[in-house]
Amino acid sequence: MKTTEMRSPCERTIHHLLQLRADNDGGRAFFWFRDHSYSYADLNGMANRVAAGVQSLGVGKGDTVAVMMSNRPEFLAVVFGLSKLGAVEVPINTAHRGYLLGYQLNQADCGVLVVERAFLPLLVEIAGDVPRLRDVVVVDGGEDATSLPGRRFHRYELLTGNDGRYIPADVRWSDPLAIMFTSGTTGPSKGAVLPQNYAIHLAEISCSVANYGPGDCLYNALPLFHGNAQLLSTLPALLSGARMVLAEKFSATQFWADIRRYGCTEFNYIGSILAILLKAEPRPDDADNPLRVMFGAGATPGVYEAFEKRFVVKLAEGYGMSEIGLPLLSDPDDARPGSCGKPHPDYEVMLVDDDGRELGANAPGELLVRPRAQWSMMLSYYKMPEKTVEAWQGLWFHTGDYLRRDDDGFYYFIDRKKDAIRRRGENISSYEVERLVMKHPAVLEAAAIPVRSELGEDEVMVCVVPHPDQGISAPELADYCGRHMAKFMVPRYIRFVPSLPKTPTQKVQKYQLREEGVTSDTWDGEALRGNTR
Repeated sequence: MKTTEMRSPCERTIHHLLQLRADNDGGRAFFWFRDHSYSYADLNGMANRVAAGVQSLGVGKGDTVAVMMSNRPEFLAVVFGLSKLGAVEVPINTAHRGYLLGYQLNQADCGVLVVERAFLPLLVEIAGDVPRLRDVVVVDGGEDATSLPGRRFHRYELLTGNDGRYIPADVRWSDPLAIMFTSGTTGPSKGAVLPQNYAIHLAEISCSVANYGPGDCLYNALPLFHGNAQLLSTLPALLSGARMVLAEKFSATQFWADIRRYGCTEFNYIGSILAILLKAEPRPDDADNPLRVMFGAGATPGVYEAFEKRFVVKLAEGYGMSEIGLPLLSDPDDARPGSCGKPHPDYEVMLVDDDGRELGANAPGELLVRPRAQWSMMLSYYKMPEKTVEAWQGLWFHTGDYLRRDDDGFYYFIDRKKDAIRRRGENISSYEVERLVMKHPAVLEAAAIPVRSELGEDEVMVCVVPHPDQGISAPELADYCGRHMAKFMVPRYIRFVPSLPKTPTQKVQKYQLREEGVTSDTWDGEALRGNTR
């Protein structure tokens, strides 16, 4: 399928792309899930029935619908079905619970939630905190309305058991497709409103850099509630005519078996995945695999070269954010270990110092970005106009990340100017970790910081000032965290301190805590369990 087939504003939408595939190659297998194949026509029909069913609930163009599911075909059907109505998908991380789950449902004004039955107990916990939620569509059956009074429950199978006829909406490339929450640093998580063309544009970039074609097969094992799996795997496969394998989750023990079984030629990784795969005992047939390219971010020098040599596959790195897409990319045939590549022609980039002055080569500075292609970056932060303006100072999007550029024009990530934590493929808000920790009555103050992991990325450390009148141990606090936040957010390291270092204006000087790092009096939850994971 050529890009020229999707030139008009109404054509550059994800559901139009699926419809084109269904019209032209309907019977061809598009993806596999649990050994069952789904054709383009299958997925398009499923999406039509989702559109008809959700429309019967009163959902129309511009309405937000939350989706809380693990990787499964129904997730894809909902994504494309909502797009057909011009409704806005709000993917929810399945690990979220309590405050953060309720916050995201409320912040995005979600009146409808499509949820896998396994995650219903998490909704029950916050039932009284989400007054806007009126309809709950349950995948895998069951209609336990007694635990959530005042909500209308619908079985997904019954709601989508229709003829697939719906009233189409006038959806254009500039219309919102999704609200994807990014990690907050000095405040709550922000919902980035992404237009339809953002998704098409990312698919085009991915197809170009990895040279995808009908002979390729993309292995999609990252969670669909993240943009990577939706926008950098599913849509590029759809655009290029490649096949796709939708795995339930990434499994180091299952990875190579799946790659060989389905003849997968590409996989999108996050930094720690390469280190995990390298830890496996070497085998004589490590290089005997069909992978030709792996695209991702966070591969550390040393791991990068070792992986390419052992498995004979080309790695390509990139730099991106939900808000901006992929402004920096590596060419698989001209990549440098440790570099996230060079600027893509559709973006302008600039490195600046703290005063906003442009920097030359080899000087670390904050990366600023702006688009050359229309509707290729976020529209705004949903219901946060002040944060949108703050991010776009001087008509440049401020990433909050420090990078440097070498003499040959390659960019290298250095550190985060903003106070976010990246752990196991998840962006974690230090603000939200602190907020949840400080809900414990024995905690007076808390500061969450990143600690470099032995597998790349970060581990979460929290420095705690205990309440003088109450006692608490590190294991007790860790157990409390495990019951009130997503597993990936739970601090590995806990350190009790008499006070936090602060500026005269009482802002916590986290750089001091980061410099001190893991001290001799720091509790390490992983060490106690006898592992590093």
